[in-house]
Amino acid sequence: MSYKMSNRATNINPALTLAIDAKLKHMISQGIKVYGFGAGEPDFNTPEYISNAAIEAIKNGFTRYTPAQGTLELRKAICDKLKRENDVVYNPNEIIVSSGAKHSLSNAFAAILNPGDEVILPIPYWVSYSEIIKLNGGIPIFIKTKSKNNFKVTVEDLESVFTNKTKAILLNTPNNPTGMVYEKEELEKLAEWALTHGVYIISDEIYERITYDGKKHVSIASLSESIKNITILINGMSKTYAMTGWRLGYAASNEEIIKSMTKIQSHAVSHPSSITQYASTVALNGPQDDVKYMVAEYEKRRNYMYEKINSIKYMSCRKPQGAFYMYVDISKILHKEIDGKIINNSIDFALLLLEKAKVAVIPGAAFGDDNYIRLSFATSMDTIKEGLDILEDYLNVNLR
Repeated sequence: MSYKMSNRATNINPALTLAIDAKLKHMISQGIKVYGFGAGEPDFNTPEYISNAAIEAIKNGFTRYTPAQGTLELRKAICDKLKRENDVVYNPNEIIVSSGAKHSLSNAFAAILNPGDEVILPIPYWVSYSEIIKLNGGIPIFIKTKSKNNFKVTVEDLESVFTNKTKAILLNTPNNPTGMVYEKEELEKLAEWALTHGVYIISDEIYERITYDGKKHVSIASLSESIKNITILINGMSKTYAMTGWRLGYAASNEEIIKSMTKIQSHAVSHPSSITQYASTVALNGPQDDVKYMVAEYEKRRNYMYEKINSIKYMSCRKPQGAFYMYVDISKILHKEIDGKIINNSIDFALLLLEKAKVAVIPGAAFGDDNYIRLSFATSMDTIKEGLDILEDYLNVNLR
């Protein structure tokens, strides 16, 4: 008798973002100075009032099971936030709280997908999207967006891949890895297409509070009641409030979808941490000064990194409008020789930079396009300045 893993397990690819971040942290543990531009995690601490709320929850014994859908208090706070900041009205029965936005996405796809259903996924995409779709029986259908369109998908793109198996389209704005933000008019066209074709919209809005130059995020669910009804809005606490390790995400949609997601979650994890839920309620209802401070700091870093990268030979990038990533075109570097090694793809380039220059970046292969790398500016300005100087010097000396 032979023992084998499931096809589902063997067909899933590991996350390159976390793999490179793990190698970076291993090098650091050995005392090696490394400049990390890898995993997308705020370098700020969780605001003190949120941490204090968690301590209060523990001291007051708020450590028992909660409803699988999440506490009523938190779901009300999410409804208030969505009305206040996104101009979209939900009731608490249309909200589910999960163990991170990634978990919310998984619940959403588990609720709507049957084996073989197709989900349209624009390239570049966040590394876990395609694998979450596959884990839930779906088939990711990739559309390669164009730099000249700011990496945004169009109705014409959607039409070119639509079939009778198309179940949903996944949108991410502000986008990881490009930092681009969809305009209201662009979202209206995509939403009307989805309504006409009977397709769900999965809208990942985890970076919504991190926008620059006065750019305002528009939630696609706010466009009309009919669009809201076919949308599963995904959001969470990790990026806005520097709460990555707390694991709190949420989804908003019509009651039928939320009930299905709740049934699934009740058997998978029961509910997110009661302590995290308590602290998240306080975060949403509390002062937002810390968020504004963090975004202002990100904007300073973005401005510096954008100018610096575009001054480096053979590298270029567009100015991100949101999130905290720079999506850098390295197509002019590919197939050249660096340090005696021919660079065939973005993984070769990322590994070489880490090993030789001690600079950690994420290869574009993780996002579906080998012509790019992603650099995060969720790190200190000193790290950005020193790391990019080292990267530039290394390429100037070793690139042939």
